[in-house]
Amino acid sequence: MFQATTAQRKISKLRKRIRIVQGGTSSSKTFSIIPLLIQYAIQRPNSEISIVSESIPHLKRGAIRDFKKIMIWTQNWIEQNFNKSSHTYNFTNGSFIEFFSADQPDKLRGARRDVLFINECNKIDFESYQQLAIRTKKFIYLDYNPSSEFWVHENLVNDKDSDFIILTYKDNEALEESIVKELEKARDRAHTSTYWDNWWKVYGLGQVGQLEGAVFTDWEIGNFNPDNLQTSFGQDFGFSNDPTTLVEVAIDKKKKIIYLKEHLYKIKLTTSQIAEINLKHAGRKLIVADSAEPRLISELNQKGCNVVASIKGKDSIRAGVSIMQDFKIIIDPNSHNAIREFKYHIYVDKVSQMYIDDFNHIIDPARYNVSYHLSGDYTIILA
Repeated sequence: MFQATTAQRKISKLRKRIRIVQGGTSSSKTFSIIPLLIQYAIQRPNSEISIVSESIPHLKRGAIRDFKKIMIWTQNWIEQNFNKSSHTYNFTNGSFIEFFSADQPDKLRGARRDVLFINECNKIDFESYQQLAIRTKKFIYLDYNPSSEFWVHENLVNDKDSDFIILTYKDNEALEESIVKELEKARDRAHTSTYWDNWWKVYGLGQVGQLEGAVFTDWEIGNFNPDNLQTSFGQDFGFSNDPTTLVEVAIDKKKKIIYLKEHLYKIKLTTSQIAEINLKHAGRKLIVADSAEPRLISELNQKGCNVVASIKGKDSIRAGVSIMQDFKIIIDPNSHNAIREFKYHIYVDKVSQMYIDDFNHIIDPARYNVSYHLSGDYTIILA
């Protein structure tokens, strides 16, 4: 049964065009915004509302499931009114709520709408947001877990047209006690672990993640390769959730500087699309790529790229990170994802040198490249 919560009451008081809802896990962000959109659609005939997230599977697991559940609980659901092909629900008064993913360029640059809700907006880039925002007539909801600063903090939080609130699990009275107890275990672990301290801050308290425990501390933003050193590239492969990335690397051994420039950071790319991007930015220059994808490496080489497999082994991650930590790292100012990763790639446990498996989609290929070129210069043995 649907239960109104403090979270929903707080969100309903937002009035400005951009309505930013930052919060921890189980704070009822999405589950509180959707009823307000349903109410808007019912009370205002012919309203056009878009709910957007990073992918259709993500929408099906989250916003679409929640929408249907709330519609059933409030006795508004009519099965034949939901088009499963277009993921659109048509109300009897001419209003509709459509669901689509941010990886559909035709949708981003398509029809206008009255209201927009971007669910987990930190999973999409600023350009996608801009394309959606300029086609939205009335107002926009944005929600996310604040695992790190991103374009909302940089461009929108202090905008005069923005409302901003922070929610936590305590704003969700409908939350089961068993989940509350599980969440609060993290609070206790936070006293003894950098990882859990950061986790509790983000997912328990809804605050932006800390920098404490950062793996890389000697880095800065600056001009890429000012001395015109020879460059090569690193590449990591992803698809549905993790991005495929390409980073250009220049290494100055004398000055002990590594220069990095991001060229690619995108999900759901085909082999042909990756090859096209690689050839555009790297040409026939060397690309050191994730050795876990030998078939993909072979296919890229067949399409004209110059890709070799990275060095991997029992201790290769620690060894590669150790080499990079021995250098100052300078990151190109337009490499926004790289900058974010170097801010928020942290140790789970600094003593054992275990790293959180996140914020590393640029860092990993940079490490592949650096290890490939420099591991022979160091006494570290890669098993």
